[in-house]
Amino acid sequence: MSKKTTTLTEELYEYLLAHSLREHPVLRELREATAGIPHAVMQIAPEQGQFMALLVRLLGARRTIEVGVFTGYSSLAVALALPPEGKIVACDVSAEWTAMAREFWIKAGVASKIDLRLAPALETLDSLLASQGENRYDFAFIDADKGNYLAYYERCMRLVRPGGLIAVDNTLWSGYVAEPSRQDEDTRAIRAFNDQLHGDRRIELSMLPIADGLTLALKK
Repeated sequence: MSKKTTTLTEELYEYLLAHSLREHPVLRELREATAGIPHAVMQIAPEQGQFMALLVRLLGARRTIEVGVFTGYSSLAVALALPPEGKIVACDVSAEWTAMAREFWIKAGVASKIDLRLAPALETLDSLLASQGENRYDFAFIDADKGNYLAYYERCMRLVRPGGLIAVDNTLWSGYVAEPSRQDEDTRAIRAFNDQLHGDRRIELSMLPIADGLTLALKK
């Protein structure tokens, strides 16, 4: 027995996948297709996608936000978990990567659930606040440029309802957040973000060692 999270060896990780992962065939196909393109490491891990889908179901979510789409694995996982009337506002700036996402959304039959906005995410979030007001969404997932994490989070805090959930990716950042010698811009931005959330009394907080670190912020 251990008093801290078990270290995942390759063998133990394969065991975890073999005994937990129930990956939709189109999700698996998308993951395999993404593995062959540049920046493939930006895709979330399959067990994280499955966990997020479970959270969405637990929340009974119908209206969600995604900041950072890449090739669409996380949005596809969430869309599959949403009820037929569920919607995702998906924010990204890359027409190239999201074209691949659209292909797989269509293949999985969930394209109608996903409202892709190709514009800087802060502009999209501000437009949602202006047009719809606050407390309208059940769930938000942030996985984009690290320097804007706090700005994305603050807007999502206004958009998400009390009792809604904000999930934030990469908050352990390959362990670099705990290495004082690591002082690049992205690492410092994630450290600042983690510090800010730790002191934020507007939320219930949990940072989980899943994939590259997933922080959950439940809005009070």
